Amino acid sequence: MPKLLFHRWYTKYTSWTFVLLSALTIVVSIYNWMIGTMAFVAIVALAVASLAAERKFRQEMESYLTTLGLRVKRAGEEAVVELPYGILLYSDERVIEWHNPYLAQLADQPSLVGADLSEAFPQLHIGKEKESSVELFIGGRILHADIVPEERVVYFTDITDIWTLRKRYEEERLAVGMVIMDNLEESTQGLDDQQRAALLARVTGQITSWASEHGVLIKRLSSERHFMVMDVQTLKALEQTRFVILDEVRETTVDNKLPVTLSMGIAAGADKTTELGQLAQSSLDIALGRGGDQVAVRLGQRLSFYGGKSNAVEKRTRVRARVIAHALRDFIQQSDAVFIMGHKNPDTDSIGSAIGVLNACRSLNVEAYIVLEESNPSIDRMIAYLEKDEILWSRFISRGEAIEMITEDSLVVVVDTHKASMVEEPRLLQSERIVIIDHHRRGEEFINDAVLVYLEPYASSTAELVTELLQYIHNRLSLSTLEATSLLAGITVDTKHFTLRTGSRTFDAASFLRRQGADPLLIQKILKEDLDEFIQKAEIIRHAEMMYGNIAIAVTEPGRKFSQLLIAQVADTLLNMTDVLASFVISERPDGIIGISARSLGQMNVQVVMERLGGGGHLTNAAVQMHGTLEEAQDKLKRVLEEIDAEEGLFE
Repeated sequence: MPKLLFHRWYTKYTSWTFVLLSALTIVVSIYNWMIGTMAFVAIVALAVASLAAERKFRQEMESYLTTLGLRVKRAGEEAVVELPYGILLYSDERVIEWHNPYLAQLADQPSLVGADLSEAFPQLHIGKEKESSVELFIGGRILHADIVPEERVVYFTDITDIWTLRKRYEEERLAVGMVIMDNLEESTQGLDDQQRAALLARVTGQITSWASEHGVLIKRLSSERHFMVMDVQTLKALEQTRFVILDEVRETTVDNKLPVTLSMGIAAGADKTTELGQLAQSSLDIALGRGGDQVAVRLGQRLSFYGGKSNAVEKRTRVRARVIAHALRDFIQQSDAVFIMGHKNPDTDSIGSAIGVLNACRSLNVEAYIVLEESNPSIDRMIAYLEKDEILWSRFISRGEAIEMITEDSLVVVVDTHKASMVEEPRLLQSERIVIIDHHRRGEEFINDAVLVYLEPYASSTAELVTELLQYIHNRLSLSTLEATSLLAGITVDTKHFTLRTGSRTFDAASFLRRQGADPLLIQKILKEDLDEFIQKAEIIRHAEMMYGNIAIAVTEPGRKFSQLLIAQVADTLLNMTDVLASFVISERPDGIIGISARSLGQMNVQVVMERLGGGGHLTNAAVQMHGTLEEAQDKLKRVLEEIDAEEGLFE
């Protein structure tokens, strides 16, 4: 109906029209009374008809508005009652006062009025002020509940179909993976062509059967590399099996001199296929960087690791060391200055390898500095000897000095760590030219955009890697006795006097340093321990207890604080005890943080244990720092050991 009919604007003009017609009728009557009379009668008749039409219009309008109001009211009532949305009103005491029939239908009850809200909907947690929403599972349906505490009302929406569709979408998203036989060359050394082909066929057959059994599309790219395609649901099912194919392949080829091991990198959760491929390759690089024989799965922001039970096999070649050395030499020569730093609370390996890089820069006539803010108990004796060498000690600078001196053309060399959060001075990582030299297994955190990365988890120490590089950086290498001794001390400490993680290259590096004048007697002096420290270690060991038959756990007394170095030394000492295959030492450190040091002889991967607690390290050497109490740390450690034992067993 036109809006103008609802307004009374036309009344004034209609009245004036009748006045004008009346005036004209009077004027006409003066000249012809008969015509004037007839016109007057016509005007009266028109006025009567207009009033009748107006009255009828008002009656019809009132009837229409009344009907419309009733319809609107009825539609509102029916909407509240009949629409597929649940509405519930509750009292201050959380008692249900009213709900529409649809909600009763969803709850499969005739009525909920009078029932306690928390009993009727246990998953519904209502606050006092803030509006919130929650998803509920009721009678096989998924409901979205919007809570309005101010009005004491809850609105329910059935989202079962949307939720099912969303879940199906997530489960059917694409996941890709890379599989590589990470030690094929080493495993097939000494085999003839026929034996090598038979070994490859056996392993490839196992991989193909495993993929077919779990619904994974796999394509062989080369003799040692495969490409996989699956969905997220299949990937989660594989995670539940913890990728038993790793153990199966290793056990099948155990009759070989060196069993074949697999490494996988799998990625899912990215929107673009190209990004998935890059993430899968990155995951594979991480798995290989952690020593191989394991799977790295990146699902969205989550990165998980499976396997990693076997010791890393030495795969470095002299050719790779030479290529890295030449690249490092070029970067040093193109720099106006080189800043070398290790990790926070540096150890003997970190300082020794930094001194080795410093020597390389000096031989190339490039200014170089080692960033060290302060000493700590693990390097105090080494620092005391370095301070006596004025030329060498003058190359040590503080963090603040390094920040002031660094330029765009400077090179930053990070040794003995690859984690940005652990370096001596994180602000130096803003440089566009960063080199990483490290021997730790690669973790999820990594320094991005490094121009050169020499990450070799197969090496015993970073000092060993630097010693190899030095032999190729300059033809006329000259190490002072203190420099050679520092490098050899780093190797000695990280290998526990050449007993753990030592390969043939380790002894080659040690032999080279000995020829350069490294003094074993000086190393003995640097590594000597005080009688008081020995007594403290004996006191900690006295409280050790055995678990699972071969695991020693020692917890220090509350209130007593010990350095991280002493905690690690106790863990090493426990490994010398009969029947001890792994050791864990828990203690409060001087900074108030709880430290756990873990060691093993190789049959147990302590790195996995420490990673679940937020730390990391090597298969045989790992640690973690956490906040809390000694009792809480011990409970967490025991809980993780129970989980691993239930999932895949603690020992190989």
